Amino acid sequence: MSDDRDRRYGVADPEAVRDLTGLEILQRIIDGRLPTPPISQALTFGIVEAGEAFAAFEGEPGPHLLNPMGVVHGGWALTLIDSAAGCAAATLLPPGASYTTVETKANFVRPITPDTGRVRCEARVAGRGRRIMSCEARLTSRDGQLLSHGTSTVVVFDAR
Repeated sequence: MSDDRDRRYGVADPEAVRDLTGLEILQRIIDGRLPTPPISQALTFGIVEAGEAFAAFEGEPGPHLLNPMGVVHGGWALTLIDSAAGCAAATLLPPGASYTTVETKANFVRPITPDTGRVRCEARVAGRGRRIMSCEARLTSRDGQLLSHGTSTVVVFDAR
């Protein structure tokens, strides 16, 4: 995520996004034409790139994310994986459709600390059925070291 000073946080008005595809919504969030979801502010991560069946998030680990062991809580990495994977799936949605996560799993390879610096999570749709999509995601450090990887399954709801 770039400079937070100019970023608006919130949830887009449903009427404003009703006729947009999932990819169009995500691109407008990236471009700042729609607000960034509030979870991005709380967890210091957000979407930075989206394409067909692909989404990338970047995040800044910090002291606000530490567990009692002094490392970034694994839930932060899991949430990054789930968010990037869900958005990868969202890029394939037609106007009015939505999705929710059914399951997310992660493997933690290396500890993340505030000193790790900016991280990147890239997700891709691995399989697509009529109602279910499965996605794979990789969370890496600035120098490309694998920190965590996982999968997420989402269910798609048709436009209402």
